[in-house]
Amino acid sequence: MTPRPESSGPRPKGTAGEKIPEQPTAAQRKSAAKKTAVPKQAAAKKTAAAKKAAVKKTATAEKAAPEKAAAAKKAVTKKAVTKKAAAAKPAAAKSTARKVAATRTAAAQPTDAGPATAAKKTTAKKTTAKSATAAETAAVKSAAKKATARKTTVEKTPAEKAAVKKTAVKKTVTKKSAGTRAAAVKAAVAPATSAEAPAKKAPAKKAPARKTAEKKATAVKKAVRKAVKKAPAGKAPAGKAPAPEAAAQVVPPEMEVAVSPAVGPQDRARLLDGAHHDPHSVLGAHPVPGGIAFRAFRPYALSVTVLAGEVRAELHDDGEGFFSGLLPLTEVPEYRLLVQYEGTLLETEDAYRFLPTLGDLDLHLIGEGRHEELWTALGAHPTTHQGVTGTRFAVWAPNARGVRVAGTFNFWDGAGHVMRSLGSSGVWELFLPDVGEGELYKFEITRPDGSRTLRADPMARRTEVPPATSSVITSSHYEWGDAEWLERRAQAPAHEAPFSVYEVHLPSWRPGLTYRQLAEQLPAYVKDLGFTHVELMPVAEHPFGGSWGYQVTGFYAPTARLGTPDDFRYLVDKLHQAGIGVLMDWVPAHFPRDAWALAEFDGRPLYEHEDPLRAAHPDWGTLEFDFGRNEVRNFLVANAVYWCEEFHIDGLRVDAVASMLYLDYSREPGQWTPNEHGGRENLDAVAFLQEMNATVYRRVPGVVTVAEESTAWDGVTRATHHKGPSGFGGLGFGLKWNMGWMHDSLQYMSHEPVYRKYHHGEMTFSMVYAYSENYVLPISHDEVVHGKGSLVSKMPGDWWQQRAGVRSYLGFMWAHPGKQLLFMGQEFAQGAEWSEVHGPDWWLLDPGYGAEADHRGVRDLVRDLNSVYRATPALWRLDTDPAGFEWIVGDAADDNVLAFLRLDPEGNPLLAVSNFAPVIRHDYRLGVPEEVPAWHEVLNTDAARYGGSDVTAPDPVKPEPQPWHGRPASIRLTLPPLATVWLRPA
Repeated sequence: MTPRPESSGPRPKGTAGEKIPEQPTAAQRKSAAKKTAVPKQAAAKKTAAAKKAAVKKTATAEKAAPEKAAAAKKAVTKKAVTKKAAAAKPAAAKSTARKVAATRTAAAQPTDAGPATAAKKTTAKKTTAKSATAAETAAVKSAAKKATARKTTVEKTPAEKAAVKKTAVKKTVTKKSAGTRAAAVKAAVAPATSAEAPAKKAPAKKAPARKTAEKKATAVKKAVRKAVKKAPAGKAPAGKAPAPEAAAQVVPPEMEVAVSPAVGPQDRARLLDGAHHDPHSVLGAHPVPGGIAFRAFRPYALSVTVLAGEVRAELHDDGEGFFSGLLPLTEVPEYRLLVQYEGTLLETEDAYRFLPTLGDLDLHLIGEGRHEELWTALGAHPTTHQGVTGTRFAVWAPNARGVRVAGTFNFWDGAGHVMRSLGSSGVWELFLPDVGEGELYKFEITRPDGSRTLRADPMARRTEVPPATSSVITSSHYEWGDAEWLERRAQAPAHEAPFSVYEVHLPSWRPGLTYRQLAEQLPAYVKDLGFTHVELMPVAEHPFGGSWGYQVTGFYAPTARLGTPDDFRYLVDKLHQAGIGVLMDWVPAHFPRDAWALAEFDGRPLYEHEDPLRAAHPDWGTLEFDFGRNEVRNFLVANAVYWCEEFHIDGLRVDAVASMLYLDYSREPGQWTPNEHGGRENLDAVAFLQEMNATVYRRVPGVVTVAEESTAWDGVTRATHHKGPSGFGGLGFGLKWNMGWMHDSLQYMSHEPVYRKYHHGEMTFSMVYAYSENYVLPISHDEVVHGKGSLVSKMPGDWWQQRAGVRSYLGFMWAHPGKQLLFMGQEFAQGAEWSEVHGPDWWLLDPGYGAEADHRGVRDLVRDLNSVYRATPALWRLDTDPAGFEWIVGDAADDNVLAFLRLDPEGNPLLAVSNFAPVIRHDYRLGVPEEVPAWHEVLNTDAARYGGSDVTAPDPVKPEPQPWHGRPASIRLTLPPLATVWLRPA
């Protein structure tokens, strides 16, 4: 820190009506020194030799033999006089010089002797240092011996005492004397000059120049005994340059001007305005000429006292919450602050004495956008730093003029907790001691225009329960019990394993249940139905429940509506222990405009694109991320890794991928700007998705990423390093929602059976592109809301036909190549649309309800579909390989019949036949492989236990040697109405 001259600090306060004398100027001080020095020059020359011999009584002299002591003292003193010699002297001599200078400074500090000694001060101004009595000199030497930890022995003559300036701090006093002002003026710590180097000129000139006449030996003795008891007194580090203003005043080189400890006017204004980028360089403890300057900014405090060992030094109240003081110490001690507020006395650590909690590697990775564990660097983390417990805060806000932390720990007034900027990284950091878990906080950001905004932490790992918006300090204490699951999940890739998904909206699945209560019910329910995975609609914090979680504000925090982050971990753990994988919806495409969240976070577009045409999402009124900015891309990539590593999530279903990939998504001509090649592809989003997928698959074995992508983008599930016909590498997803199949098949099922023959291609077209990607067949929440009706209500006909249509459709869906996803409530044919307010209509399964059997039958079918599916590798081993599928008949449009084979790698088949007509078809002939001796019905959606008409075939069916459908053998079946039948080799 560059030392400041004594006039840079604010003036000390006076009492009411008290006139504060003006500070003497440099010229006045120099003139006074010359006038006093001239008459005494001759006398001073006579005593110069005696003074030099007495100044240095050091460890070197103590160790030397008595007969060599005088010579050693003289040699050391000679080296200390000349700066050039001082720089070249050996370490031992240098240490000796420091001890002597330190002792001289401590012994000569000015202090307020009180009104009783006013007359003595007046007399002292008219005399030289020789007027001090021998008794006073002995007392000063005795006090200095006790105060120095280095056990330096000092013997001073009265002439020596006249050559130095002293500064002392009186124990727990608020009115202290400023040596360069009038005797009546009170100040926190005297900002007078002090001696640091031995004099080069005659002592007679030095004494008046340092205003030694204003110092009284009695006051020095009292200050040393009371303010610096048993503490090493000293000076600033050797070689410390004098303050710039001191040099301008032509101060002799052997004199070093002490720095005022008070915060300068510019720093003071910036701290008050919340616009200081480096408060640690101003506040805290800093070596300065004359000792150690202590500065504190404690708004509303009545007093601040420094506690360092047995030293208790009350700092001067500089006004507006600023306190300062200069202690005659040689180095910064371990210290605490005793802060007195009205009715409260608080002993605490000084937040501004700590080193940064982030290192160069963290900042480099953040700048490069490659910090894959970003959540460990930014945000709020309870920790122990430099042996002190507290919380470290860090936030990325490169456009901010200043950032402060506000929270329950400072009554939401962040004025006293100013963060520091860590270079050009845009990261602001602060360690707050004695702040721990459970405290609420936000960042108070001073924007470029000087206005302020209070923002939730983008990296907060816990939040308040909405509609409250504060972030919460937290750390995980959860002990996982799913090691076996994590090891097993990586044994086979998702597209080669059974994968049937139950989609859940946690807040409404069983309204009112917490994470831990859900953990006692959801795993058992899903396991009973036989699903391999659950997919949780977004669990990241969001302010509006009606968004179902798709407008996220807390990307790193599970919603607090249902419990704590560790409670959510408990739910995931219980699902894993039940053998159920956990997918979650992840929303990196956009974010809401809430004024306390990410929108223009630091006063300018930051997370969103700076181009308004690129930033605003046309459909949802939200903002799109700027995927081309390193730090934003890092924020999202690390977030994907965070959920997988910190919460053991098994997969991410990425929402709204299509809106990210196309610059013209939902935009009219003129509302979008082409990319650098003139195309409509968002090259930044492509690069982001590729990096996200590559990073997640590399770091977390066994996870799967699933794209909700509704277009024909080439290579969604292709590896990122494999280029396709479009010239792009693959996006790297593991699976993709087959939105085309969903739309076409539901459209077909919504037609009256008599008209279905005209739409037969809607059920067969999916096989044209079935192996272009790794697909999931989704019947998701989007298909059962906003007037679309529930799955069963999409079916035509009466109640029996509707339920039969659902059963036949589900049988076809589970047999079709691809994985399955079914939204909650559809497993028991709920008739109403889903509502996030009341959730599924569980009352339909109440035994007292008249139609309970109808709904329970559909649920029993879903259970059996999953059971047979998991036990039949032909239905999932070759989901992404054309060798796993063969048509038997795909063109029987007039019959509304579809039949195909599913095969495993060993060639073992499963025959699936769907009759989407409401009539029984007797002796329906189908061609089959001749090597199968007989076929056995393993599932029939028309079975009575499912609520069907029970047209089943309990006996094996043997092939006949009659060729049919291009095959050498055939079988005759009785096809039940509106039903799907599965047969396997008997």
